[in-house]
Amino acid sequence: MTTTPTLGDMTAQPRAADRDRFAADSERYRRELLAHCYRMAGSAQDAEDLVQETYLRAWRSYAGFEGRASMRSWLYTIATNVCLTARTARHARVLPSGLNGPDGEPDRGPRDSAAGEVSWLEPLPDGWIAADTDDPAAVVVARESLRLALVASLQHLPARQRAILLLREVLAFSAAETAEILGTTTAAVKSGLQRARARLDELEPAPEALLEPTDRRARALLDGYIAAFERSDAALLEQVLRTDATLEATPFREWQAGRERCIRMLATSVLGTPGEWRMVATTANGQPAAVVYHRGSDAVLRADGIVVVAATAAGVSRVVKFHDPALVALFGHPDSIAG
Repeated sequence: MTTTPTLGDMTAQPRAADRDRFAADSERYRRELLAHCYRMAGSAQDAEDLVQETYLRAWRSYAGFEGRASMRSWLYTIATNVCLTARTARHARVLPSGLNGPDGEPDRGPRDSAAGEVSWLEPLPDGWIAADTDDPAAVVVARESLRLALVASLQHLPARQRAILLLREVLAFSAAETAEILGTTTAAVKSGLQRARARLDELEPAPEALLEPTDRRARALLDGYIAAFERSDAALLEQVLRTDATLEATPFREWQAGRERCIRMLATSVLGTPGEWRMVATTANGQPAAVVYHRGSDAVLRADGIVVVAATAAGVSRVVKFHDPALVALFGHPDSIAG
């Protein structure tokens, strides 16, 4: 995670007392603002930049903040509008399953790379937005709102509809507060929310119940997936994947549906030989995940990307692999490891 500028680095230079007061009033909201910007942008790196811009704008206008609104709603007003402005110059981030139907030729393996052509969704390290609360229920709610499937679905909504839905249903702002944040009317907020809900129902009619990443069953499924790769043993995947499991990987357009096809593709084109892969367990988007390393021709295990699994009581229903070595550093891991 890159370093956000300190208040002393910012361009405006009011009194030290003002800087201290701003820090005391605003810093407690940084993690939840980061989660909000991630839901809006679909990228951890973009979210970090958006939060940085939010705090810069808030600092520059702090002298005019007279407490007419709460600090939280004031910061969310700035953050949401920073996100909406930024979205005008960016394409929506997606996963392969959001582009087309599943591939019918798993034996050929991933081949249609869309690197540079498509803006891909990125995972979010759980450590970035760890809830500052001892309330287990609040932790669960925060995780559910960051599930990979939900964030992927959100990217298919128009930006303002996405903002309305998040402000109303995730952050629990009232219709009137949401209208004030977005500079619109309550009627427009209610209409936008209705359309956003309808669209999400089309994309994900019945969101499945996922195990919490702390559940021992979820960790057992992740361990089984890791073991299958590290041992190059496709048979182990039979014990992990559900019969209706899906498998997708950026930056490839093709994706697989059904355990048999998933295993066939992995066995044919990915697993390789024992010791070729190394994975380190972590969590992302409130789900079990792993940092992935691949052994090159020089025998060095180098960063390869992040894999996130959807763990259910019946097995893993979805695997998403993000082939981007730069993501490994975002999760706090080195570019290469011994082994």
